Amino acid sequence: MPFNILFPDSRSDPLDIEREVAGPDTTLVNARKDRFEAVELSAWQTCDAIITRFVPIDAKVIPHLKRTRIVVRNGVGFDVVDLKACGEAGIVVCNVPDYGTTEVADSAIALMLTFARGTAALNGALRAELKGGWTHVHNVTARRLRGATYGVIGLGRIGTASALRARAFGMNVAFYDPELPNGSELAFGFTRARTLNDLLAMADVISIHAPLNDSTRGIIDDAAIAAMKPGAYVINTARGPICNTGALLAGLKSGKLAAVALDVLPKEPASADDPLVKAWLANEPWIRGRVLLTPHAAFYSPDSLADLRRKAIETAYDYLREGKRANCVNAEFLKKPR
Repeated sequence: MPFNILFPDSRSDPLDIEREVAGPDTTLVNARKDRFEAVELSAWQTCDAIITRFVPIDAKVIPHLKRTRIVVRNGVGFDVVDLKACGEAGIVVCNVPDYGTTEVADSAIALMLTFARGTAALNGALRAELKGGWTHVHNVTARRLRGATYGVIGLGRIGTASALRARAFGMNVAFYDPELPNGSELAFGFTRARTLNDLLAMADVISIHAPLNDSTRGIIDDAAIAAMKPGAYVINTARGPICNTGALLAGLKSGKLAAVALDVLPKEPASADDPLVKAWLANEPWIRGRVLLTPHAAFYSPDSLADLRRKAIETAYDYLREGKRANCVNAEFLKKPR
């Protein structure tokens, strides 16, 4: 039986990897739009599956999904999909949790090392003034990592991978993750913090690897920064809304935070409307070398992107063809699948 699979906002053209998996009989609709209204209504109404990046699948969209049996979030996070509404409509929701694990973990460590060894700041100082920049003093965030504590918020796949990398640098590892069962820390020999504030008080580097949900939204705020060790680094490669960027900026200005690295922001793409982004762009002496921003690209390598595309289409196609539910994230709401 032929299927129709809709990609409302895929950046890939052509869909060669997807075609290889789905075969010649499957219709692949690559709309390449950025919102529901920009995609032809008939495409929503006739698709058997949807593979979305950032176009929300919510109450605005779901009533038009007459044939849709599965939605695959083309990535790890699935906050753009209304899990409950899809479940009540009989639509399975899945994600792709295992495509860029090592890349994101590597990125978190790379950001930490950039501050600890000052590579970006020193390079920038030399570029600005070759002779005058020939000094270590522009590395304003330097610190010894051996013996320091790497604190992980969210010890899932990526959090664990980054923690293991940090330990290879001689760091102590602590984590906070209320979702993990007791004893998880024993398998790795990590220190478990029972509260977020406990972790913040002991960590020299705070690396965020948690999903975005009601319990994590905005948890790095003024109160959290007040609980941190003086001189901490904050690194977020997870989801932007987990951090209040105004609070991060205040922490930098006060000197409580030594450095902040963000691959993700509350509103993307980055805009000077965000006070932290505005201060980073101004690059005044007090902030210079203390903030790193990257464009939600921690996941990226050619290999990881190919993995993501292949795993997403395999998840959709295997469910349509054989009923396999790989990485289903709305099972609790799914009473009667279509």
